[in-house]
Amino acid sequence: MQKILGIGNATLDIINIIDHYPQEDSEFRILKQHFQRGGNTTNTLAILSQLGYNCNWAGVLVDEPDSQYILQDLNHYQINYSAVELLKSGKLPTSYILLNQTNGSRTIAHYRDLPEYAYQKFATINLANFNWIHFEGRNIAQVQLMFAYLNQSYPQIPCSLEIEKPRENIDTLFTYPKVLIFSKAYANHYGYQQPIEFLHYIRQQSLDNLLVIAWGEQGAYALDTKNQHYHSPAYPPKKVIDTIGAGDVFNAGIIDGLLKQYAVEKLLQHSCQLAGKKCGLLGLQL
Repeated sequence: MQKILGIGNATLDIINIIDHYPQEDSEFRILKQHFQRGGNTTNTLAILSQLGYNCNWAGVLVDEPDSQYILQDLNHYQINYSAVELLKSGKLPTSYILLNQTNGSRTIAHYRDLPEYAYQKFATINLANFNWIHFEGRNIAQVQLMFAYLNQSYPQIPCSLEIEKPRENIDTLFTYPKVLIFSKAYANHYGYQQPIEFLHYIRQQSLDNLLVIAWGEQGAYALDTKNQHYHSPAYPPKKVIDTIGAGDVFNAGIIDGLLKQYAVEKLLQHSCQLAGKKCGLLGLQL
């Protein structure tokens, strides 16, 4: 069984299901409410575990009751968390989510009071048997140290980097990973409305990795190391139920496809199909 390590966050998601998005300074009734574990990396690992991988999470938790809920859910998905840094004080990152049942859209307010996972803790993990390492594009200086360490000590382990939000100096991370996975929001932030144009812009900053971007209802696009571009349409379900975590599911499809050595066209199609399937389901149980 191939072994994957994910570096990133776990959150508590408090999801309020509503029948329309409210106006500011108004009162409205919540139809249903439920809790679930969230966080980009742990969501991606939950999908990869269901696809048959040995999944491991490295992140930060705090010794408080909400963290027990996170650990129980990780156990449910058989995700190993022995590399977690457990702190004595702080508050588990919490997302308050409005899920519009009319169109499946989600609006998120996020609170966090924990530091990010540090290089010093990462360097204590025995990485010898891992087949893949996935990173969230955050905590830039520390992730840069992690990449330098991998390049020096474990150059054979392929990595992926999710770039969801613009962060200062995040482009300094672009040269190492095998694949860079961008969000539409990141491209739009830099003024790009066309995905292929954006990927060619990124190619100027990264020489020899696969570049991928999900583009909502238009599907996903990629640029390979020979500057050949690819596209897959979206595969929406008959009814959109829940889009929370769809991007994380897409990322899992990319990692799965690369480990299975799919051609780029099939890789994109596979990832879009997984994300589409998830949008027709509540939660991450495929």
